[in-house]
Amino acid sequence: MPRKASNLGGVPRRGEVWRVSLDPTRGAEIRKTRPCLVVTTNIVNQHRRTVVVIPLLSSPQASPPLLIPVTCAGRSAVAVLDQIRAVAKERLQERLGIISAQEMKEIEEGLRAVLEL
Repeated sequence: MPRKASNLGGVPRRGEVWRVSLDPTRGAEIRKTRPCLVVTTNIVNQHRRTVVVIPLLSSPQASPPLLIPVTCAGRSAVAVLDQIRAVAKERLQERLGIISAQEMKEIEEGLRAVLEL
């Protein structure tokens, strides 16, 4: 069952997908409230007031390393790696689920390629 970040004081965890309010945005940034994948480590998530997320979209086709396919709560989506951003925890509205360990590994590989890490 989804949990509200503000109601339960829940700390988002790496690999979880949360509904996040991304507005206001500028330029070509992904807009609206949408599912986002938390990628920061759990220790950072506990102690900082922000988390790093990657927005998910349901319409585009996968195209690694920029668009990595994931499944959350039975729905297919793609993680848009070049839209990675830090957001205040107050923007997190609802926990939607968690991605698989294999999907997280593919996200990590994609981030290394996109960010040249």
